Amino acid sequence: MLTAFSTALSALSADTTAIDVVGNNLANLDTVGFKTSTVSFNDLMSQALGASTGSSQVGLGVGAPITTTQYTQGAITSTGNPLDSAVQGQGFYVLSTPAGATQYSRAGNFQVNSAGNLTTPTGEVVQGWSNNGGVLTTSGPIGPITVPAGTLAAPITTKNTSVSLNLNSSAASGTTFSTSIQIYDSLGNAHTLTYQFTKSATPNQWNFSVGIPPGEATPPAPPTTGTLVFNSSGQLTAPAPGSPPVVAITGLNNGATPMNVNWNLYTSGSSDITQYSQPSATSAQSQDGSAAASLISVGISNGGQILAQYSNGQQVVAGQLAMASISNPATLVAIGDNAYQTSAATALPSIGLPGTGGRGNVLGGSLESSTVDMATEFTNLIVFQRGYEANAHVITTVDQVSQATINLKQ
Repeated sequence: MLTAFSTALSALSADTTAIDVVGNNLANLDTVGFKTSTVSFNDLMSQALGASTGSSQVGLGVGAPITTTQYTQGAITSTGNPLDSAVQGQGFYVLSTPAGATQYSRAGNFQVNSAGNLTTPTGEVVQGWSNNGGVLTTSGPIGPITVPAGTLAAPITTKNTSVSLNLNSSAASGTTFSTSIQIYDSLGNAHTLTYQFTKSATPNQWNFSVGIPPGEATPPAPPTTGTLVFNSSGQLTAPAPGSPPVVAITGLNNGATPMNVNWNLYTSGSSDITQYSQPSATSAQSQDGSAAASLISVGISNGGQILAQYSNGQQVVAGQLAMASISNPATLVAIGDNAYQTSAATALPSIGLPGTGGRGNVLGGSLESSTVDMATEFTNLIVFQRGYEANAHVITTVDQVSQATINLKQ
């Protein structure tokens, strides 16, 4: 009877643990990136009655339950928050605590701290690669991701321009046509670059002059001049591809660096300038410079890139999230705050880019929901409750039998 008593007690302890696990699962029903835990039971060694032939054995109860975290994919929910992200597939975000310990997490509800680093709500620093000096290198060691805040993007000096236009082949000799485009110097100041075309007396030829207003440089920057030659089909033949005219701009009054601007006349081998019997007109123009711009927003894009959007329309990749691949994640130890740490049984994590090496992808503006299923947990709760009640009844029965045995002496 004492064996029955201890057996029932082991079951009560196991069911209590199982109910604790269910309670924890239900408590984290809305926790971002939470992974549900399951309980596994195992029996204790049996005792043999009489000869050890295996024909008469009685168990000694149930052992301490084994709790296992199920790393299944949670539902992806769009949040619209630019710094939210969700892991779709296998893998973990890599975190660093203030003490320098490495942690792993599936929760992507990030924010920016006072130092400009991307962190979790509880202060762990998200690890990855940052843009240093305009270069993002993802082959080096990982570290804190610095998010630009309230910064200005440096101006970009114009180096290349292109103008798509048609010059009227029916125009009389001496006819002029002009168009202009804004370019930017090293200080971010805008200058108007004017292209002027004059119909030559020679058939299928136009003389050009390209330059900025004389008053913007001392001495005035002389314009770049030359001749455009077209064939009988109205296609540009000279200057030839690969030798674009260069507009040299020196002596700028604002102290900016001298400029050398290429006027690209061809795109993928085809001329941007034609000479057809149609009115002279510009259809498109482009240049690769920009003024200094203020930061508008920072967000995480698909793939885990940290994108900074500036007022001039420029997007800069400010950083990249790192992702860890762990071959046996069930051995990780939950330490709270949606984080895990490795145990002695955990395989060495492999750090790399999302979407590579078997790692899942990162979806920006989204979060991974908890994998807890309420219906399943309530079903388990009923089962464990009934198990507890049944084993409590065993203890009551053993007590009654014990009292009856004691009463035999009277």
